[in-house]
Amino acid sequence: MPAARQVQQALAAHFPADRLKTRLIDLHAWSSDASFYSLVPEAVVFPVNIEEVQLLFKLAQQHQTSLTFRTGGTSLSGQSVTDGILVDLSRNWPLIKVEMAGDAVRVQPGITGSHVNHLLKQYKKKIGPDPASINAAMMGGILSNNSSGMCCGVVNNSYHTLKYLKFVLPNGEVFDTENKDDYRRFETTQPQLCAGIKKLAQRIKNNAALTTKIRDKYKLKNTVGYSINAFLDYDHPLDVLAHLLIGAEGTLAFIAEAVLNTIPDKPCKSTGLLFFASPAATCNAIPALKESDAEALEFMDRAAIRSIEELAGAPAFLKTLPANSAGILCEYQSDTAAGLQEKLARAMQFIDALPITYKTEFTTDEALQATYWKLRKGMYPSVAAVRQKGTSAMLEDIAVPVHRLGEAIEDLQRLFIKYKYYDAIVFGHAKEGNLHFLLSQSFETPAEVAVFGAFNDELAELVIKRYDGALKAEHGTGRQIAPYVEAEWGAEGYAIMKELKALVDPGNILNPGVIINADPTCHLKNLKPLPVVEEEVDKCVECGYCENRCPSRHFTLTPRQRIVLRRSLSRLKKAGDTTTYNSILKDYAYDGLDTCAVDGMCATDCPVAINTGELVKRLRKENHSERANALAMQVAKNFGLVERLIKLGLRSGRVVNSVFGKKAMFKLTGGVRKIAPSFPLWPTQLTAPVAVQPQLPEQADVVYFVSCITRTMGRDIEKKESIVDVCRRLATKANIRLLIPSNLTGTCCAQPFSSKGFTPAYRFFVNKTIDTLWEWSKQGALPVVLDLTSCTHSLQTCRPHLTPENQLRFNRLKIIDSLQFATDILLPRLTITKKKSKAVFHPVCSLYKMGLNKNMLQLATQTVVEPVIPHAAGCCGMAGDRGFYYPGLTAAATRAEVAEVNSAQCNDCYSTAKTCEMALAESSGKNYRSVLYLLDEVTQ
Repeated sequence: MPAARQVQQALAAHFPADRLKTRLIDLHAWSSDASFYSLVPEAVVFPVNIEEVQLLFKLAQQHQTSLTFRTGGTSLSGQSVTDGILVDLSRNWPLIKVEMAGDAVRVQPGITGSHVNHLLKQYKKKIGPDPASINAAMMGGILSNNSSGMCCGVVNNSYHTLKYLKFVLPNGEVFDTENKDDYRRFETTQPQLCAGIKKLAQRIKNNAALTTKIRDKYKLKNTVGYSINAFLDYDHPLDVLAHLLIGAEGTLAFIAEAVLNTIPDKPCKSTGLLFFASPAATCNAIPALKESDAEALEFMDRAAIRSIEELAGAPAFLKTLPANSAGILCEYQSDTAAGLQEKLARAMQFIDALPITYKTEFTTDEALQATYWKLRKGMYPSVAAVRQKGTSAMLEDIAVPVHRLGEAIEDLQRLFIKYKYYDAIVFGHAKEGNLHFLLSQSFETPAEVAVFGAFNDELAELVIKRYDGALKAEHGTGRQIAPYVEAEWGAEGYAIMKELKALVDPGNILNPGVIINADPTCHLKNLKPLPVVEEEVDKCVECGYCENRCPSRHFTLTPRQRIVLRRSLSRLKKAGDTTTYNSILKDYAYDGLDTCAVDGMCATDCPVAINTGELVKRLRKENHSERANALAMQVAKNFGLVERLIKLGLRSGRVVNSVFGKKAMFKLTGGVRKIAPSFPLWPTQLTAPVAVQPQLPEQADVVYFVSCITRTMGRDIEKKESIVDVCRRLATKANIRLLIPSNLTGTCCAQPFSSKGFTPAYRFFVNKTIDTLWEWSKQGALPVVLDLTSCTHSLQTCRPHLTPENQLRFNRLKIIDSLQFATDILLPRLTITKKKSKAVFHPVCSLYKMGLNKNMLQLATQTVVEPVIPHAAGCCGMAGDRGFYYPGLTAAATRAEVAEVNSAQCNDCYSTAKTCEMALAESSGKNYRSVLYLLDEVTQ
């Protein structure tokens, strides 16, 4: 039996099927991280506690395989991919506990840094590390890579803010530096390891040159090799080892829990842009700006500035800057407005003395500040989005002494020209001498790989020999830099690192080949080519930023994985591996297509704005036969009949429930699904159809387009009242003349046809709908309000699919959502009599995409004393009907949000889309209703 199969069977004996993945589609889906390396694991396993991690260590040793721990998979140097067992911690290790009134926070590895900061915000604190990937990067990776970031510097990184650490050694022993007894237990139960650490520490202390080298190198940001400064900074071997694990990239032990000291989150900020004649002039200004107590100094070369000139909000003068210009985004921060003004006044004495060619005014306006930071952060996506198809976007990361920053940039730019990286840009955290540069590289041919190898060799020579810098300031060593660790640290420093690895992990089972690797060409192997696939996703850099937005991420696949698999299929087809190809393609129908909610939320966090849902729609469309498209067209043309049949079916089902119990249809359809899994489930939250009475005033103010969802299942499950009734009453209160058309039956926004990829039927139906809206609105004179936000968004974005005549009509139509109706039209005309004490709000996906979150916040704060908008709120996975067919999708998608809602101890829950409300009610056991119900209850 092949070794991989033996490993899989051994794991299957201990882990349930829902926490062990061994199918080919899963192994290839987890074969990629944010780096340009790819390895197919033997298995992917999801442990839930330390005992299971200990078991994994034991199994790995028995079967002579390796373990690689992974959380967000945002690592850029190839440290979270493996051909052994991949241990994914992103699902089951989410602990966050704020301690010491916010001065410390306890975390497990499977929670994002942004989520931790969200909980700390109420204490005006945050964690020290602030990587750009903080919305996607999880604490396990932040600790294991010793992450820093834009304002963190070398003082507030993971290493220096660590208070306590709980970890599991490869031999299965667990130690916790918070437990004082563990110090003595470490000495008595691990005598060889304890003595070895002491011996290595003494070797360093006895070597004056190495000691000086360590102290000097950690004055810069540096994540190359192990954090051997721990040997000098700490005395007890347990403390030394705990800090060696920070930045060890999972090669020494498993980090189970950490307590971090927090730092102040200064609320008052002033931000400006400064420009100089050259990179050298810009960098020469850094010491003075550091002395002025600037919190952030972000460098941008002219090529980087050019990449964002066309972004929304970019100042027009950027296009006029001379060819060799460079700039700095400069920010000052303080606890108080007065303190900020005082700091800024002192800083201007430094700034006015600099040879600035152009500058913006420093601003405290949050919107303008956000624009400036968006420009700085937009450089990576701007260049990545226009790179040549089939190339990787390589974001590199070095550090040099600050006083040599200018000449280092010029040397880099000469290197780019030599190797024909003409699209390269340079930017970075100039305050710490930390530079990032972005370039495009293809790995399709041996010649291209050779160019990449030669460039890396010359870059290492430049950074290490000329500047005594760090080849990786923030992104970790990984496979990419492993061949250069000895060159950077010297023979003795590298020997200590090798001995450390052998001492702690004698079986070399933890992430082998990462940091310590005897192969001088390991960085040129297992490279990840990016073959051209569908145009909707070709720009993807596989960074993983999209994953936390995806409702199916804990059920089947994430957006990144859907794209990774499309590329894997392309490579497998080219290689002639038909067995693997066919296996993945078969499973992709369910995992990749059927269970994608096509909500498009992935695009909101994607640095290159990829909506993977568009890929899924394309593939669904391509999979439809002519017969299927013809049937969809018949449904579209006869939607009135279809609506009546659906209503009849729902009424019949309710009769069954009334006779045999309210869960009868749920149990009946659940039984049918065991025989025919494609049969829809009858949710317990399914409500009755609504008989909509037309309302046709002679003079109307607003047209109310009652959605087909509301017409078929719009009655509230508790109050037995429909949203139509509530909307009528609110309009009466506000003296709004509401027009409810008489010909509603058979109308629809046509979204179901679009999401399922029935493009001809969608185009027919949406044009028919625009014709109808044109009539109802009196040729665009009246605004049209919809009661389902996803329907509103669907109609607002339908223009590309309209006929030329209907595009002209669309331009004159005003289509608004019920939430806009509530905040912009109703609220100003109503009097709030008594606010609700507490209520939960769920912002549906379309609100994000339409920019209406601010409207929900406005409504929430004006109607509720203590509004709760869960931080974990995201797509519920319902997507109109997905929850009827794949209830596991909605259950997985809402799990974290429901836990947050339950902790809020509140039963009043509101949203803006009936189907999403049903999904959340099904998961939480609470009744979710439209925000219009809330507005009706608190006003007169």
